[in-house]
Amino acid sequence: MAEWDLRPLSLGEILDRTFTLYRRHFLLFVGIAVIPQLLTLALGLAQILLLRTPTPLVPGASELQRLPSSGFMAFGVVGVIIAAIVRLVAYLFAQGGTIFAVSDLYLGRTTTIGASLGRMWGQLLNLFGVIILNFLAIAGGFILLVIPGIYIACRLITCVPAALLEDLGARESLSRSFALTKDNAGRAFIIYLLYIVMLYAAIFLFAIPFGVMVAAFAKDPSMMRTSMALLQVGSFIAQVLVSPFLLIATSVFYYDLRVRKEAFDLQLMMNPAGAVRAGGPSVPSVLS
Repeated sequence: MAEWDLRPLSLGEILDRTFTLYRRHFLLFVGIAVIPQLLTLALGLAQILLLRTPTPLVPGASELQRLPSSGFMAFGVVGVIIAAIVRLVAYLFAQGGTIFAVSDLYLGRTTTIGASLGRMWGQLLNLFGVIILNFLAIAGGFILLVIPGIYIACRLITCVPAALLEDLGARESLSRSFALTKDNAGRAFIIYLLYIVMLYAAIFLFAIPFGVMVAAFAKDPSMMRTSMALLQVGSFIAQVLVSPFLLIATSVFYYDLRVRKEAFDLQLMMNPAGAVRAGGPSVPSVLS
């Protein structure tokens, strides 16, 4: 039986359920975010460790001498590629694992960090395609004077849940999201806006103080290196604390739209095992 009563929700109720889910299952969602991202944190700290000691800002030093070597360049070209792949895979696991966890909890099933992340093994390539196509669609909109890009982002907010929970391909998931969010772009915009406010608040709290330390210790290579490491850790904490909010809200919003437009609550009552998949044979395409 579903943990939550499935009915059409107001925006306030969607946000309330999002915060309630996050609060009740805080360790689960933070664990899903932290475990994949630990690799990216390790890479960031390794880059700082391998930085050439910055030259103090002494009079007469050339600008080239004053700049530290790039952390990425310390790994070489192959290292840069490997680091990018690790970051991408960690991002995909964190996104997909959170979506699966929210779906299980929202529909009254139990789950764990390992079970949620484990379901992503067969979905990496598909989710990568969804993310890339989503990015290209939004970027194309931003080229048209920003506002169309914001609108497209709001219409495609549910493409990741659609891809993972309905087993859709990249093109189909974007089309599915565009159909579900018709007349609901405003609610999606508020979700994005609240996420951005929370993210910047977390960055200000956990990362900005260490950024100030980096500038303050510009003439002390040892302390500057320590400050940069603390900045990396602070940014990591801000990200893993706030990123689950957007994914939980997106999933709750996805189910709300399906209840509103497809009577998903009745489908679930009649067929608990197979109601998650889309009912219609086709949906309008944002790409057509």
